[in-house]
Amino acid sequence: MPAGVLPGERPRGADIADWRPEDETFWAREGKRVANRNLWISIPSLLCGFAVWLMWGIITVQMANAGFPFTPDQLFSIAAISGLSGATLRIPASFFIRICGGRNTVWLTTALLMIPAIGTGLALQDKSTPLWVFQLMALLSGIGGGNFACSMANISTFFPKRLQGTALGLNAGLGNFGVTTSQLLIPAVMTLGLFGALGGDAIPLAKDSATLIGKIAAGTPTYVQNAGFIWLLLLVPLAVVGWFGLNNLKTVSPNIGSTGAAMAKVLTLYTVALVVSGIGLYLYLPAPSGLGLLSGNGMWAVPPLVTIGTLFGMKAIATSDVKANLDKQFAIFRNKHTWSMTALYLVTFGSFIGFSMALPLSITVIFGNTHVFDPTTSAWVHAKNPNAPSALMFAWIGPFVGALIRPVGGWISDKLGGSIVTQWISFVLVATSAVTGYVMHLAYQSATPESYFLVFMLLFIVLFAASGIGNGSTFRTVGFVFDQDQRGPVLGWTSAIGGYGSFIAPVVIGQQIKAGTPENAMYGFAVFYGLCVLINWWFYLRKNAYIRNP
Repeated sequence: MPAGVLPGERPRGADIADWRPEDETFWAREGKRVANRNLWISIPSLLCGFAVWLMWGIITVQMANAGFPFTPDQLFSIAAISGLSGATLRIPASFFIRICGGRNTVWLTTALLMIPAIGTGLALQDKSTPLWVFQLMALLSGIGGGNFACSMANISTFFPKRLQGTALGLNAGLGNFGVTTSQLLIPAVMTLGLFGALGGDAIPLAKDSATLIGKIAAGTPTYVQNAGFIWLLLLVPLAVVGWFGLNNLKTVSPNIGSTGAAMAKVLTLYTVALVVSGIGLYLYLPAPSGLGLLSGNGMWAVPPLVTIGTLFGMKAIATSDVKANLDKQFAIFRNKHTWSMTALYLVTFGSFIGFSMALPLSITVIFGNTHVFDPTTSAWVHAKNPNAPSALMFAWIGPFVGALIRPVGGWISDKLGGSIVTQWISFVLVATSAVTGYVMHLAYQSATPESYFLVFMLLFIVLFAASGIGNGSTFRTVGFVFDQDQRGPVLGWTSAIGGYGSFIAPVVIGQQIKAGTPENAMYGFAVFYGLCVLINWWFYLRKNAYIRNP
């Protein structure tokens, strides 16, 4: 027991010196109460992080409906910027808990979400706002993506190993509802003048739009700016509750120093990741936004280049004490299980977040047009489909199911073992991805694509459900395989790489739709899932596996 802490003494204040979650007496007396309080503050904070990170998938649709003067490619580039930034910021965020403390990190990274929320609201008040302003706000929205890594690393330190799957499943699963919250709330609040004169004037819709309950006709006044301002109603009270309710565990973060110094480290390392993300995006985006050197198939080079650049940048600017801590935590890269779990988490969370970003576009393009082959020109003719389903009415269902079922995945994995659950859901992903690709192929070559929409949506719901369960099972495996020192950094690192699904999936599916072969994207995903079935079996399930789980 740490010096100065008496037996039976209750942890008090923001900093807790005595923390022994594996001690059943301590856990029952005090640990459970403190851990649950931090968990239930963390969950809505993470929800807001997801919502602000992924709000651009819906905002860009409404910007087009409101007549903002940007091309579809420019609008979709905004969502890509947010996706890449959010995944990259998870890299430094995965190390924050050890060097900055849980309370300091979670409070600050949640409060920082107010910057893109306010900035986005102001930018959306005027249709003449230049493109670079929206791109900058999307870059800063990536803070919400980064929050996942530090949130999960933090919660993992509060709970005993036997409850890791359930606790992490609740934190991530309910936090993932930020995707659904964003997709449902933004269209709804745009119809109301919630903030009066402070919110700015309404903008008439140039095209038909929709909410969950139905379509909205062109010409209807809309408050697009509410898409940013609405999050302040959650973020401001969360900042107050988090400041007084969260804790730093000195057993986990012994050398964080003052609160101000710890927060300065967070800001510095986040700045490095944002700058590196900006450079990578400048190389990827076409003119006038960037150089376009890595456009097309070069997009596969962007995530690894940005990842490597961020890691080197962090070490280059780190002070001696931070560098020593980073060097200690970088030991995870010498552990082969870090790489196997990275691949497996890309299967699960990468699929969830990637499909969340890509599904609205897929619905709009595949089912929003009729597809008729013209034998005289040997080309497909695409025309507006009067019976098209609305992406804004249906795109939320899959992410909702995936987030809802994630805690169930953690709970089942606590009972059966994480790796066996991952194996079964990987088989489901292989089969469902292949069938979904075939249905997309049929719909994209049909004069009545809406006839395939029900099957398409049901298949995607299965994909989201499987990836949601797998999110819980892979985190349970991390809790089983790694010790306390490496568990947090590994959770953060795998979540960072998995987050690149939000960049890769929309780009790949979009490219294949443009080429007229959307099925190839899903077939490619199925092959990747099949490879990960073998990885999971080899590392954790075969007779002589490195670590049997179970």
